[in-house]
Amino acid sequence: MHTQPQRPPLPPFTEATAREKVQLAEDAWNSRDPVRVSLAYTEDSEWRNRAEFIHGREAIVAFLTRKWERELDYKLRKSLWAFSDNRIAVRFEYEWRDDSGQWYRSHGNENWEFDANGLMARRFASINDQPILEAKRRLQAH
Repeated sequence: MHTQPQRPPLPPFTEATAREKVQLAEDAWNSRDPVRVSLAYTEDSEWRNRAEFIHGREAIVAFLTRKWERELDYKLRKSLWAFSDNRIAVRFEYEWRDDSGQWYRSHGNENWEFDANGLMARRFASINDQPILEAKRRLQAH
């Protein structure tokens, strides 16, 4: 029998553990490592990212690989919006440039649902992109 590893903090969330979960997600996404990011999700995780529907960890890795090939110099900030027993809602913004040098700020909201092991089983993201001048960037890569 294969048991899934735990990814603390585990639900039910408190404000402190929800904030920790959000920070861990921000750190992972800023690594721009699709495999590292995917390990926070269940094997059969369901996503809606904009108008794209993604199912499973393998598809998450493929999606994130494509994303970060297109969204260069990606830098993300997430903030806790709300939480309950096994759910967290976040607001986020990230900045990136395309291969022509045009910078964008992407704004959005995500709804997350976790299994008992602290792995994200569902992620629903709504995102809007805004072209910006490089001089107007708020987020700088480390």
